[in-house]
Amino acid sequence: MIRPLFRISAAAAVIALLAAGCASANGTAAPAGLEKTNLLVYAVPAADSAGLYIAQQDGLFAAEGLHVTIKPAISSETVISQQLAGKIDVSAGAYPSYIQENAEHHADFRILAAGSIMQPRNQMIMVTDGSPIRTIQDLKGKTIAINAPGNILQMLVSALLKSNGISLKQVHFVYPIPFPVMTQILQQHEYFLPGQFHGRHVDAASLPEPFVTGAEESIGAQPLTDEDVGAAQGLPISGYIVTKAWAQKYPGTAAAFLKALEEAQRIADTNPKAVEKALVQYSGVTPTEAAVMAVPSFPLNTDPVLIQRVADLMTEFGFLQGTYNVRQMILH
Repeated sequence: MIRPLFRISAAAAVIALLAAGCASANGTAAPAGLEKTNLLVYAVPAADSAGLYIAQQDGLFAAEGLHVTIKPAISSETVISQQLAGKIDVSAGAYPSYIQENAEHHADFRILAAGSIMQPRNQMIMVTDGSPIRTIQDLKGKTIAINAPGNILQMLVSALLKSNGISLKQVHFVYPIPFPVMTQILQQHEYFLPGQFHGRHVDAASLPEPFVTGAEESIGAQPLTDEDVGAAQGLPISGYIVTKAWAQKYPGTAAAFLKALEEAQRIADTNPKAVEKALVQYSGVTPTEAAVMAVPSFPLNTDPVLIQRVADLMTEFGFLQGTYNVRQMILH
């Protein structure tokens, strides 16, 4: 069966048509058809955001008349609340948080473009060197650090455990732990929640790149297992998200952003050196780390069938109450 794909360029064309008749707030046409030129984008500082970083680094946004400011997304909860309040234009992050907001809190997020698809070794469960945890079965009764509850990492770990016959009740998750400090927490084997005097023990951590390689290089952490397996193999991880209201208000700006991003995604998917350069600048990794890390693929298409897999896994593991059709989220 042929899967229906919504190409980024096609989405941009539709948005551009909507923009053709638009005017600025004072009734005059905005320069070059752009309703807004200064954009604030929050992105998880992971390899999944490489397309965004390349578009900025190579001047692709600037060539479209956009001045883009990129800031690191540390808390998905904070980013989502600020984006719903209109304080953030575009966010780049994992799909589950946005799907959950739409399905259960009646938000109206839209997927402007697909960002990344998981590939082998770019999402891993890590343990410290010398850890007694040697196999997946050794995770029974142990505590796994994740960045946020109900997000992509908890779902990937859940799928991994299930495929190995381990009940979710047999492990413990500790969160929220921002990616930049998770390696330190793993090394200390202890995490203190705000206001608590007694820490939670940490045995393992679920990490994406570049934090996998960073943990290996900085503390000698060892990969226990790849999360790109079983029901989660080749799973779409992240996308570029806007609100429906934003897309309707700034169609010309959205089209320009998409045009730049489409070119950047092509570069990211075919030029590893460009990805390395972008991650060194924006994710804080060293050139050596960037050269050896595993990266996701960077799709040019927003495939509703693929992204539906995310929503279906969310339902399977109890992150969603009921089913959710992601087609309604895709901007086309």
